[in-house]
Amino acid sequence: MGTEILNCTEQALPVGAQAKRSTRKVAVSWGQKVVHIGGSASVVVQSMTNTDTVDAIATAIQVKELAMAGSELVRITVNTPEAAREVPAIREQLDRMGIDVPLVGDFHYNGHKLLTQFPECAQALSKYRINPGNMGGGKRRDDNFAQMIEVACRYEKPVRIGVNWGSLDHELLARMMDQNQQRQHPWTPQAVMRDALVVSAVSNAERAEELGLAADAIILSCKVSHVQDLITVYKDLSARCTYPLHLGLTEAGMGSKGIVASTAALAVLLQQGIGDTIRISLTPEPGGDRSREVVVAQEILQTMGLRAFTPMVVACPGCGRTSSTVFQELASDIQTYLRDQMPVWKTRYPGVESMNVAVMGCVVNGPGESRHADIGISLPGTGELPSAPVYVDGERVVTLKGDTIAQEFQEIVENYVQRRYGSGANHS
Repeated sequence: MGTEILNCTEQALPVGAQAKRSTRKVAVSWGQKVVHIGGSASVVVQSMTNTDTVDAIATAIQVKELAMAGSELVRITVNTPEAAREVPAIREQLDRMGIDVPLVGDFHYNGHKLLTQFPECAQALSKYRINPGNMGGGKRRDDNFAQMIEVACRYEKPVRIGVNWGSLDHELLARMMDQNQQRQHPWTPQAVMRDALVVSAVSNAERAEELGLAADAIILSCKVSHVQDLITVYKDLSARCTYPLHLGLTEAGMGSKGIVASTAALAVLLQQGIGDTIRISLTPEPGGDRSREVVVAQEILQTMGLRAFTPMVVACPGCGRTSSTVFQELASDIQTYLRDQMPVWKTRYPGVESMNVAVMGCVVNGPGESRHADIGISLPGTGELPSAPVYVDGERVVTLKGDTIAQEFQEIVENYVQRRYGSGANHS
């Protein structure tokens, strides 16, 4: 008989992410819609269009798609006079469609000119994204930056000062490289670059405050494309300021590589309480759906227990016991069905986003996982009896058989949602 090994501490080991770091709270608004970033607010999901902003209709349609997928802020490129001229039209089109998601203008090189020359654009945007590394050099850079901050102050718009290692201020980096050579033990060039990113972000935020921008209208980001660099930079940045931070692995890549890299970096930081908004910068497959990056961002937050967006489906990976594809098809269909219902369910059935559904493929873990879920089904594996027990709130309620298992199980899910989360139901 084995000897029990007990935890010697008096308390159980803690589970969950650390408390979010203390930051100021920034409000990004359009009309009655207000998205809070930082403070006690939940982590916000962002995305960005890849349409030509000059095409106002196509851009408005994609913004709507991203918003419907769950993006709480949507950034659009504003790079030319023609694009700036169309921003009010995009906003008007969204308003007509009943889409109140705030728009963020992404500016590089000529933002100071566009915001000044097109005041309607400056007003239609809810937030400006400024890259201090792409604003020229010397006095010209300072003047251009000041001009953008003055516009932000005039229209009371918050600003994200977004530093990127692909466009880092060359003059700042050169100075810091020279200073590094005076150290008794010089840092590596990569370490100096990481430090320069943080210095650039914080110093530009402080300069914005000197120019009159409120401290609670500033968000910072320092984006790099390597996981370990991103983790180090944001840990340093979070220790040096109390501004809210936007997280994202820039140029994350395509497909599984981009998803894995972004998840690996952001999960570490979020677990440490670092990060107030996130974006997953996926390169879409040719003809791919841009909203995929929104779904991935939501799934990261939900699987970490930080937020809930849509009912989650637990499904086994399959093995030699599950030669049938029935459970795979059912898991996929149910997951798609649940996400498709959420635009209606989130207002009709409050709390449904926290529901867990299990679709299992054989008797090994099927009944156990199904009991742990709010509602679950254990489909027959190879050689098992052709029956599928269904569990609701831990209790076996029915056993399905025949060719209509999928349809019957979906009906059970629908009835469960209505009964548990509908009007008058106990949502506890």
